[in-house]
Amino acid sequence: MQWTDDGIVLGVRRHGETGTVLEAMTRERGRHLGLVHGGRSRRMQPVLQPGNRVRLTWRARLDESLGSYAVEPVESVVSRLIGSSLALYGVTHMAGLLRLLPERDPHPELYEAARILIERLDDPHVAPPLMVRFELAILAELGFGLDLGACAATGANDALIYVSPRSGRAVSASAGEPYRDRLLPLPGFLRGEGLGPDDVTKGFTLTGYFLNQHIWDPRALPVPEERARFVALSQRDG
Repeated sequence: MQWTDDGIVLGVRRHGETGTVLEAMTRERGRHLGLVHGGRSRRMQPVLQPGNRVRLTWRARLDESLGSYAVEPVESVVSRLIGSSLALYGVTHMAGLLRLLPERDPHPELYEAARILIERLDDPHVAPPLMVRFELAILAELGFGLDLGACAATGANDALIYVSPRSGRAVSASAGEPYRDRLLPLPGFLRGEGLGPDDVTKGFTLTGYFLNQHIWDPRALPVPEERARFVALSQRDG
């Protein structure tokens, strides 16, 4: 068995004396692991840093085997991101979100979203709203997508400022007014408007609620520390 694909490095772990097991998000084959012989060498260590883009050739006798990777560097982002705590926490949080996906399950749209996110992680004005959208995309790919296009109560698509925590559907200002204390805020940039002063905080409140409800809490997982730090830095820089 053999294939070649583009990939984003999510992480590595040691294997034997000199090797590593590379975990990558590939464009066509989803999250995929493979052994890199000599992965701990001076030449390969800079290539196998989280967030880097690589060209991967995977080989194995059987499709269900771990297999091995031949790795060619495409783009290194470490030198660009190393000076930004926001970016470094963002890369780690992004990798953790992608690990929620089943292994070898294709998600080409998420690969592209991750690539775009990495390109802007060192921009404190752009990275936070992009991360909110990435978290929404993860929820959707896992089967818990939010319906933000029309009011759950009236079917109208104007003045949508709330989200129901029970259904994950948008709610208009008038329909939600009696229940406003029990609804989640829907930030303007997710309604196609400009980015408001509190929109990043509202966005992370929204995605965090549903990630915890559907993903972390059912798996008895804590909220990732990297996310908490990324959110805190987003609010400070914003």
